[in-house]
Amino acid sequence: MTTPNNPAGPAASTGAAGATAPATVEPHRLDDIDHRILAELSRDGRLSNTDLARRVGLSASACWTRVRALEESGVIKGYTAIIDRAAIGLPETVVVEVTVDKQKHTGDVLEGFEAAIESMPQVIEASLVAGDFDYYLRVAASSTADYEHFLREKLYRVPGVRQARSIFILREIARPLAL
Repeated sequence: MTTPNNPAGPAASTGAAGATAPATVEPHRLDDIDHRILAELSRDGRLSNTDLARRVGLSASACWTRVRALEESGVIKGYTAIIDRAAIGLPETVVVEVTVDKQKHTGDVLEGFEAAIESMPQVIEASLVAGDFDYYLRVAASSTADYEHFLREKLYRVPGVRQARSIFILREIARPLAL
């Protein structure tokens, strides 16, 4: 284990004591066709509307209307490409469990940590979690030396970071993209 600092990210609502909490989102009611649309798009986000409609058994117009409704309601947040990090010189993936100073577990510190993490391009995933540590990060690096530089020059310099535990991924077996 190693030692570092901390800050945090945006909060949607403020509680009675000034603490911030994420806004509660009412779940969008999905029917079987919506689930099929989401499953197909999660497998291939570049499907044409015509191909998607054929796969889910709708007319192109009805399919477009449903996809648009899923986008406007926030069920579909966007579309992305899956990058082969090794092909761009970032073959190493490291899971980092970050613990922040408990005395500094305030909204400002957490928001500062999250803002700092969002500005670090090496961080490919970040989540606030409950349990033995506070944040779960996935970091891309070109080598162990590159990762060490990330720790020393970036992560450990974030105010409030107390500890970081690193777990090097040997091989990715599955990617959780589909529903």
